[in-house]
Amino acid sequence: MPVVQDQYGRRSIAIPYRRRHPGATVTPGRPAEPPGGCARRRYAASMDISPRLLRYFVAVAEDLHFGRAAARLHVSQPSLSQQIRKLEQHLGTDLFVRTSRRVQLTAAGRTLALQAPGALSALARAVEMTRLAAAGAATTVRLGYTPVVGVDTLSTLLSALREEQPALTVLPREVFSADVPERVDGGELDVGLALSPQPRDGIAVELLREDPVSALLSAHHRLADEPALRLDRLRDETLLLFPRRLAPDYYDSITAACREAGFTPHVCAFDEPPVSAMLARLSSGREVGLAPSAFAQHAARSSTDVVRRDVVEPSIPSRLSLVWAPNRPSPATEAVVTTASRCAQRNGWIGRPPRSTA
Repeated sequence: MPVVQDQYGRRSIAIPYRRRHPGATVTPGRPAEPPGGCARRRYAASMDISPRLLRYFVAVAEDLHFGRAAARLHVSQPSLSQQIRKLEQHLGTDLFVRTSRRVQLTAAGRTLALQAPGALSALARAVEMTRLAAAGAATTVRLGYTPVVGVDTLSTLLSALREEQPALTVLPREVFSADVPERVDGGELDVGLALSPQPRDGIAVELLREDPVSALLSAHHRLADEPALRLDRLRDETLLLFPRRLAPDYYDSITAACREAGFTPHVCAFDEPPVSAMLARLSSGREVGLAPSAFAQHAARSSTDVVRRDVVEPSIPSRLSLVWAPNRPSPATEAVVTTASRCAQRNGWIGRPPRSTA
């Protein structure tokens, strides 16, 4: 073995470096690395992954095109490529396979693509909640909703709140429409969803969704084959309705429409758990239920024994409104009201009307 001497006179044996792979690169003091051998890269322990790097990665992973991703991020393509290489260096693996024609995710890249959006969302939520807490603002909203609001309506609204207001924690509570204004006024609820809520001093009401009332009946009922039901066709039927005390204005609108159609309805009040018990009674064929269309659609999908039919001549509207107390202003409540209004417009529930304060 050759002996070498440094500038201080110290001697040592010089051991030649051997390539472990054809074409491998060898640097003194570092292990041999195969060409493109990302699996053997050393982890850059001193470097933290910044949210900006993750956002850059997510953009490229979504577009699979560096040019389009760079344009969307408002950065130059060389700068974006450099940042992605920096991220790959830190992780010790390639995230993309780049060719002259296309960009693809590696297995590691696909894993990060699944995890990164959630990490960014959680970080944004933590930052926003911290800011709200520092400003003394509430980060929890108690949302009351009526049982007939409809599963689709409620889930759509909650999804919109999670997406647009990630800092908010929403606590849904089931209450009857007639109780919503009082509970909002008394501070038990921050916001409520109610069918035709009755006016109350200091309570703001905004129409959120307007649906026609639909009929629910047994699939074996004599009227089940009709594509739509004129209201006067129900004159000889027992109508299953939620009790008037639960939503007085909504109940009155149905009975008034029946009288306009030339008959006084025979009503059976129903205040048991809203879906399963109602479906069991309707499937017997002895009663016909009337409910807002959004609720009726969900109920009919839940049973093969019950069908939904439109009620026409006249059509009876059901109006779902947002209720809150403007005399207790808070960023959290305003965020819910704003998001709910946008959600209503986006889903075609109704155009945003002027807000009213009783």
